[in-house]
This record gives sequence, C-alpha cells and structure tokens, in this order.
Amino acid sequence: MTRLTSWVESANSADTDFPLNNLPYGVFSTNALEPRCGVAIGDMVVDMAALEAEDLVLLHFDPVFDVPYWNDVMDLGPKTWADLRARLIELLSANSPDQAKVAPHLVPMSEIHLHMPLVVSEYTDFYAGRHHATNVGTMFRGAENALPPNWLHIPIGYNGRASTVVVSGTDIHRPNGQLKAPDEDLPTFGPSKRLDIELEMGAIVGTSTDMGDTISVAEADEMIFGYVLLNDWSARDIQAWEYQPLGPFQAKAFATSISPWIVTSAALEPFRTSTPEREKDLLPYLQEPKPMLFNIDLSVILQPEGGTQEVIARTNYNTMYYSAPQQLAHHASSGCAMNAGDLLGSGTISGPEKHERGSLLELSWGGEEPITLQDGSTRSFIEDGDTIILTGHAQGAEYRIGFGACAGKILPAKTKF
Repeated sequence: MTRLTSWVESANSADTDFPLNNLPYGVFSTNALEPRCGVAIGDMVVDMAALEAEDLVLLHFDPVFDVPYWNDVMDLGPKTWADLRARLIELLSANSPDQAKVAPHLVPMSEIHLHMPLVVSEYTDFYAGRHHATNVGTMFRGAENALPPNWLHIPIGYNGRASTVVVSGTDIHRPNGQLKAPDEDLPTFGPSKRLDIELEMGAIVGTSTDMGDTISVAEADEMIFGYVLLNDWSARDIQAWEYQPLGPFQAKAFATSISPWIVTSAALEPFRTSTPEREKDLLPYLQEPKPMLFNIDLSVILQPEGGTQEVIARTNYNTMYYSAPQQLAHHASSGCAMNAGDLLGSGTISGPEKHERGSLLELSWGGEEPITLQDGSTRSFIEDGDTIILTGHAQGAEYRIGFGACAGKILPAKTKF
C-alpha cells in the first residue's frame, strides 16, 4: 500500500483523508462559482469543470463536469471511470508536466460549500449486519428467535425514499408520527421520543440494468461507482407501531444523510476483505468470486448542543454478513431494473462488542442502559440539539482513504396537530 506522491503538498500528509490514492468525487460551490463537480486532493478541491473547459480532462464530446452531480460521468461506464482516475493521477502526480495548468483550478477546502454529489435515483436500505440483527432481534423476540428464518439465506431490505436523502451538514427535524405505548389502548400522534441513528455505508450504483435482467455478484461489483458514509435516521417508537406486517415506512422515510465525497471502488481496492464464514451455504447467485467487503474503520460521534464532540461507538465495515455486490445482485435477481444513481444502504454496522454497536437502540439496549456522556448527561436516544457525526477511513501502512464527515443536527419537530 504505497502512497502516491503529489505536487499538492497537503495530499502527502499521513493524516489526510484525501491523498492522491483516494481522489473522491463531490459537488462544490464558492461565492464565485456555481455548483459543479470537484475532486478532493489534500486540503484542496480540483475544479473539474475548469479542467474540462481547458481540455485537460475530456471524457465525452459533451461537457459532463459543469453540472451539480456525477450521474453523467456514471453513465459513461466503468472503462471511462478507470480512464478518469488514471488521468487525474497523471495530472496531480509529483512529476506531472501539467502542474502549472492545473494549479490555478485548485480551490481551498476552506472556501467551498459542499452539495449532494449525485441525483439519487432510488434508495434501498438493507438489514445485513448480523450483530445488529441479532441484538435487535434479541430485544424484541428473545435470543432464541433473534434472526428471522430467512436471514442467513437472503439480504433483507426495504425500499426507502430518495426524496429525503440529504448531504452532510443538513439539519434534520425530529419526525412526527403515530405512537402507541404497550399500556395504551389507542395510538397518539406527535414527535418521536425514541429518535435514533444507524451507522451504515452507502453503495452508489453507477450503471443500469434492463427490467427482466439479472446480474452476477461479480457484475454487480463492477457496477458500483463508489461508496459514501450513510446515516439512516430511525424513529424507533414510530417503527414499533407501524412495521407489522410490511416493515419500516414513516419511521425511516423522513431523512437519510450521506457524506459529501464518493470514494471510488478503485481507491478502496487495496482494502478488500472477505465476508464471514457462512453458517449456511448461500445459493449460487449470491456466492462471491472474490473478497467483496472493505476494511473501513468507522466511528459515531455525538455532540450535545453547545457541548464537545464525543465518540460513542467504533466499529468496522468488515463485520457485515452481506456485501454491497451481493445486495445489488439480489436486488436485480427478480428482474428489478437498477438505475445509475441508485443508492443502497448496507444496514446498520455493529460489531460483537458493546462499544461497536452502530445505533443508540443497541448502545442503550432499548433505553434500559443509558450511556453517560463526558458532561454527565445521559442518552438513550437522540435529543433536540444533538449533532451526530459519522466518520470513516481505510487505513494503509503509508496512507488512509477517508470519506469526510456525515453530520446532521436534530431540530425540534414541526407539527400542526
């Protein structure tokens, strides 16, 4: 895992999330520039629209970088994705002959505003972490019935809402919904009292399939454009009342936050690792021809209103039972058409230890074991004014591949009733 050296000095730091080995894709603006495609390198952003205008990067006869999304680049396919990465490394490497041409089109991170990096076509969330599924199942059904009968055979998922997927830094209003306590005869309507987060990775589908087509796990892996951090905000009390028999609905439809930088599969390639040994053999269409997970360290940070940031959980993406390519292959297995810009949530990522649990539902064990913060306050679930920050990176011997932060602050509910 050798670090590539760049003429952008900040990219050569061992502590940067964005070395030359990474080159993640985002959308940025400044006070002088309208939103357009950019690439992170150290503490700078490369203005891709400017490079395209000067013929330093040409992918298509029509411009693809002067728009506020990466979907047009996705549509060009995996070979073009590889060509783009190779060209960027060539332009930004320490020995690049084009440094003088590129340097004027670097913008300091301190001067930019970040936006959604893509137009999300559709959003599907999975339930593919065994430790999370076991913890939640144990709480609600008992240890002997923790996993549903199909769980070890199939990556369970549900269709969410693309309309409420938002970029890091977007404030989230506490959701309203129907609530029913076990000792009440009838439900009531009001703000959720058990608001939670789910620490996830999001896989972005970069190419499409036709209705009726199926794909292998290997083909699904080639279709994934990149990965983001994902927080699938969850109203546990709304969910408890509504989820029978069809699963989550309003309890999760109100907001999903993602990090602003799409880290490509190519950048993560050195960090591949295998899914765990199977308790039951998977059917052939779900079997993996090579390692399909990535070794990515993840953290959950909670910051109370006016308080300091505190890490409340640490875990790793390598604990997942099903990989994103398996989830994508299963999603298409019925003949369901997949679109460029589809977003797949991994499901909550939790490890075997208490400090590795990726939701407050698990950390507080359903509210029975509140966690104590440094200021002495306690949390079973998220309070108004709390900010939740997800971070993640893959750590190599000489460099790290980071995602930037996925943050959101909870504001009071809006209600007319």
